[in-house]
Amino acid sequence: MTTRPIRFGFNHMIDPALTPDELVDAAVKLGAVAIELRNDVGENSLKDVETARRVGAKATDAGLEVRSVNALYPFNVWNEERARQTEALATLAAAAGATGLVMCPLNEGKMLEDTPEKRAGLRAALAEIRPILEAHGLKGFVEPLGFPVSSLRLKRDALAAIDDIGGADVYSLVHDTFHHRGAGEETVYAKRTGLVHISGLEDSAITFTDMLDGHRVLVGPKDRLGNVEQLRRLYSDGYDGVVSFEPFAKEVHSLSDPIGAVRESMAYLREALAA
Repeated sequence: MTTRPIRFGFNHMIDPALTPDELVDAAVKLGAVAIELRNDVGENSLKDVETARRVGAKATDAGLEVRSVNALYPFNVWNEERARQTEALATLAAAAGATGLVMCPLNEGKMLEDTPEKRAGLRAALAEIRPILEAHGLKGFVEPLGFPVSSLRLKRDALAAIDDIGGADVYSLVHDTFHHRGAGEETVYAKRTGLVHISGLEDSAITFTDMLDGHRVLVGPKDRLGNVEQLRRLYSDGYDGVVSFEPFAKEVHSLSDPIGAVRESMAYLREALAA
């Protein structure tokens, strides 16, 4: 049993058809405490400072935290393009009053071997991104991706790089229940976690090695990823932050009432964690 009340966040991926303003409305209606805006949801992406300021102000007035703008990709391939991208995204996040940026690694079947060059590149990228985040008053939420084609799968590798550059004051982890299971990593690093993403997997024909974003549904009784168990471990080890829904599956987005389905998932998780 978990006695700590779960504090839900709404990643814009719950329903990309919502405008950012409608995402705020949905979060308020269902009692969430935070939202995550995105730069990859088509016409509803966060694109300009004016929109960022308006949505951020609306969220603040409603008592919501803008926990993140999602995502800087691929953060671990540092070059002039990435520097410009980081500055632009940080500007938008700051305008929205966001706490931080979600940062995702290259996920294209490249940079898979653990080489000195790869480790050095990760540390160099974190070192370069840090002053940009600090200049905008932001934190960096580093999200290892558990796919076999990901260049950074394990949270322990991310933490080693963060600590090597003395970056624990700026950087923390995203514990994504889908990617945690996909990577096969056991330790949850609750006290180094700044954000939790949750989604479920129900298709029994899909292995944890083969599962893709399109398989990510809302969390319910048929979940195979062990979301409830992961959350229990996070809470028992000291996590006290936002748990943000992030379902990518079209079958969720195409529902007649995606937000109603989110409400059902919230109720299921509250009951399961209290049992």
